[in-house]
Amino acid sequence: MASDSPAPSQHSSAATDSIICRVTAWYYRRRLLMAAMFAGFGAYFLYDGSVGYPKEKGIAEKKKWFTDVFAKSHDEAKKAGTLEAWMAEAKKNNLPTGTDGEPPKWVTYAAANGWPEDPHDYTDREIAEQFYFGYGCLGAAAVVLMILFLRKNTVLRGESDHLVTPDGVKVMFSEVFKIDKRPWDTKGLAYLWHKSASGKECKATIDDLMYAGADQVLDRLMSRFSGELIEKVVEPEAGTEDGADTAKSKENPASQA
Repeated sequence: MASDSPAPSQHSSAATDSIICRVTAWYYRRRLLMAAMFAGFGAYFLYDGSVGYPKEKGIAEKKKWFTDVFAKSHDEAKKAGTLEAWMAEAKKNNLPTGTDGEPPKWVTYAAANGWPEDPHDYTDREIAEQFYFGYGCLGAAAVVLMILFLRKNTVLRGESDHLVTPDGVKVMFSEVFKIDKRPWDTKGLAYLWHKSASGKECKATIDDLMYAGADQVLDRLMSRFSGELIEKVVEPEAGTEDGADTAKSKENPASQA
């Protein structure tokens, strides 16, 4: 596959005929970006849970008090003829007094303080959920970084008659009986099935985006492979010119390297 990953960092030796495929810079960038994204979401959720939501909840409680208590007290003072005393007390407490005998309005008071006109009265459960989401995202960021750390020094190695997966599993080319190359052109992935020493069928992956030079390992395997090969091919549909993607399975005779 002709991928967008950096130039292969493999080392070939005439003596050992080895292909060493190390983790690509693309993979590091992708995982670090993913970890940063999770960490950013986590910080955002924690901010909302500890600052944003409680603050807006407090404003919502102020609005309820303003509407149910303070504005009504204006009408009661006006009826009782004590509006001047009421206004003096309101000014003393930095509260609005209304204009022309009209009761003060929340929208004016909220705008003067930079508050939302219709604040949401968050429940304790909604606030607690922000902490769950926040710590969950931070945990996901930690997991991504841990996986990146564990993968850091892994390699995919190709030898003359076998390959060694990043997990250390040795796969003899002669034991591979099926290869699925359908995702290769789009995702840089090829799946291969082989039999272990005990005869158990196992699956392995060749990842060209994660390991630079993995395409050379696949090419070497294909040159020595005899078995079922599954590829993505284009077959024309009836009445069309473009055709449609389908999968084709065929026997691939071994080539002599």
